[in-house]
Formats: sequence, structure tokens, C-alpha cells
Amino acid sequence: MAAPRTPNAARKAFDRLSLPERTAVADALRTETVGGVLLLAAAVAALIWANIPALSHAYETVSHFHLGPAALGLDLSVAHWAADGLLAVFFFVAGVELKRELVAGDLRDPKAAVLPVVAALCGMAVPALVYTLTNLTGGGSLAGWAVPTATDIAFALAVLAVIGTSLPSALRAFLLTLAVVDDLFAILIIAVFFTGRIDFAALGGAVAALALFWLLLRKGVRGWYVYVPLALVIWALMYNSGVHATIAGVAMGLMLRCVTREGEERSPGERLEHLVRPLSAGLAVPLFALFSAGVPVSGGALARVFTGPETLGVVLGLIVGKTVGVFGGTWLTVRFTRASLGEGLAWADVFAVATLAGIGFTVSLLIGELAFAGDTALIAEVKASVLVGSLIAAICATVLLRMRNAKYRRLCEDEDRDEDLDGIPDVYEQDDPAYHLRMAGIHEGKAAEHRRIAAELSGAARHARAEVPGGAGEENGRPA
Repeated sequence: MAAPRTPNAARKAFDRLSLPERTAVADALRTETVGGVLLLAAAVAALIWANIPALSHAYETVSHFHLGPAALGLDLSVAHWAADGLLAVFFFVAGVELKRELVAGDLRDPKAAVLPVVAALCGMAVPALVYTLTNLTGGGSLAGWAVPTATDIAFALAVLAVIGTSLPSALRAFLLTLAVVDDLFAILIIAVFFTGRIDFAALGGAVAALALFWLLLRKGVRGWYVYVPLALVIWALMYNSGVHATIAGVAMGLMLRCVTREGEERSPGERLEHLVRPLSAGLAVPLFALFSAGVPVSGGALARVFTGPETLGVVLGLIVGKTVGVFGGTWLTVRFTRASLGEGLAWADVFAVATLAGIGFTVSLLIGELAFAGDTALIAEVKASVLVGSLIAAICATVLLRMRNAKYRRLCEDEDRDEDLDGIPDVYEQDDPAYHLRMAGIHEGKAAEHRRIAAELSGAARHARAEVPGGAGEENGRPA
């Protein structure tokens, strides 16, 4: 939510966040950044594990090891459990995030929601168009049009953490909201375009279990021992229905209440998100990356990334499509709403963030597996193209962001300054008379202290001159 404005004030894009929104965004980004670093580590470990000859067989063996109750249709490989099981936790958190944004965050205000929503839509449509045109020209398969449409917020934040840039909170919040909307449409894409044969009995059971989940929440029933087993049942039924199992996680996340009531510091959704987010960012997503990013890397494999129409379409979609889509959507929105950029920001900053949005990893890898199911070789090549495209986007964003880092650092220092030491940044207290009275007292105290020091120094100087015979600067009692 943007800072309060006077009715006649011109609307600003990337304006300063309200204090509660700034706090919520900072908490979310802190966990996602740590998770992003673990995600990077897991991806690197997967590549090493899969490409060292002595270890590659073990990687394949572990990835394809099956476990789970076959009678329930859940005898799945480890890689399958990571993609359909662990990612359900990731999408559950995405569902809670989306619900919070809709009822208490940026997406609650239609005027504020226009910018990230349009940017996200353009940031998905243009990469899909780039992929489609590349494959129509090169005679490739159009099945992978959705692969380059997703942005991986954890990976992007990990890049920010590694390069040490002080990106202003408004741009970080825009990136986070963009990723939330991006996740929503990615979920819809998975549900609509990658759902095969539907088992209506299992789907009906999943819907009934979801209704029970919703009813228990509305009745105020508490206890993990109620909700965890029920969540597992919902997930299993959704998996067996033919609808991608991660949809169950999103549905449950959207059902949680994310507005506070009297006497509550946090809503149930926020509390649960706070508990589950570390599990998602620190365990579920890194383990998915560990068993999905292990693709063979060689000179020939990298050459095919830039020569095959499907893989080239993914790379161009992430690097060119995402940047053009996010930046173009943002520029058009600002242009037609007659808004202006927030203080201290320039279009170069928006372009750098748009480039950063080209880092597609978790959901892109998942969609790649779904789009080319049954073609193991092409899946591996598409995964390699996702890694290459994300790496190039990360390098481009790093160069662009580092060029403006000194400016970002000054903006962040202004945002964080707290001269009255009350725990609230000064920029949020400019309309509070009590703040100005506190500051007046602080400055008066400083002024009194400086006067005291000046008086002491003047007295010491006079005393030193008095101790010199004839007076300082004089000769024989007369001025020199």
C-alpha cells in the first residue's frame, strides 16, 4: 500500500510503502533471500552431482528411486515427490501471499494494483510470444510456450543478496508483487493447459475435502493434528484426479483469513505463512532444485541450447521477452495513468528490475517437465536452456544494478534514518507534530552542548594567552 497522499497530489509509481506494508515486505524478502541462496546452492550441487562421471549414476538412481503407497496411486519417484509434493508447499505459501495482497496489500487498491498486474501480464505474454515466433520460424514444438513466462522471486533475491545491491524497498516490493501475480497466472496455466485425463471421483473428493477445510477454518477449529492430515488427503485426491497436485496447495492458501480482527497482532494466514515460509524457501524449493536442475552440461549441450528452436525460444523468452514485457507494461501503465516515478528513481532502474524478472527457475523447470512429458532428452535440453537464460538475465541485471548502487544506497539510508530513535523511520513521521517536537528538543540539546563546548574552548584559549608573559602576540608589553 502506498503512502498516504493528499487528494490533489499526483500519483506516483514506485512510491514509498506504508510502514505496515514495508514491514511485511521486509519479513517476506528476508526469508526469500535466504531461501534463494539455498536454491542457488542446490542448483549448483545438482549440476556437479549430475556431471561428475563417478557420481552421475548415483544422481539418476536417487532421482528415480520410487517410494510411497502404490495402492493409493502414490508410488512416485523421489524427483516426482519433489515436483508434485514439495512444490505444493511452495504454492501454498504463494496462495497465502496472493490472499494477503488481495485483502491487505497492494492488490487491494485497484489503482495501486494496476501497475504490477499489467507488468506481470505483459511479462508473461511477451515471453510466450517470443517463444512462439522463434519456434514457428525454426520449425520447433509450440508445447513449451509457457516455460519462459515465470519469474523466480527467490532466485532473483538471491542475486540481489550476492551482488550486495541496496535496491529501494519500493522496487523490491514491486518485484515481490510482480512475482505473486506471476505465480497466480502460472498456476492457472498449469491447471488449464497441463491437466490431462480427469478422474471426477477423485476430483469430487478433493473438492469435498477442501470444503471441509474451509468450514473448519470458519468455525475457528485449531490444531495442526487436524489440518495437516486433512491437507495430505486433499493433496492425494488432487494428485489422483489428474489436476496438478500443486493446485491443492494454492486452494488451501487462498482459504486462509488474512485480515486481522480485534485483539490480533497477525491474522491466521500471516501467522501460518510465517511458520511455513521457511519450510518452503529453505527445504521444499531447494530440494526440488536439487532433483530438477541436474542436467548434463557439455559443449555440445550448450551449443544445442542456442541452436534448437525450443531451447532458443526459452532463452530469448527469458532474456528478451521478460525484460521487454515487464518494462513495456510498466511504461505503458505509467504513461496512460499519468503517474510519475517515485522520488530518486529513473526508468533505468525499472529496466534493471525488468531484466532481473528474466530469472525463471522453479516454475519454469516444472512447466518444462509438464510441457514435454515423455521426451526425456528434450526435457533435459529445455532445463539447460532455463538455467542458461536465467544465468544470462542475472548477469545483465547485476551489471545494470551495480551501475546505480551508490544512488540506491543513499535512497535506502534516507528511508531507514531514525534520528529520534523511536524505532520508526523519520520519513513516516513527517506529518506527526510530536515527531517535530522531539526533533526540536534533540536539536536544542545538541545546540546547547555545542555552545558549552565552544565556551570551554574559548575559556581555555584565554587562559593560555594569559599565561604568556606580556600577552600572546605582544613584544615588550606593546603589540608586536
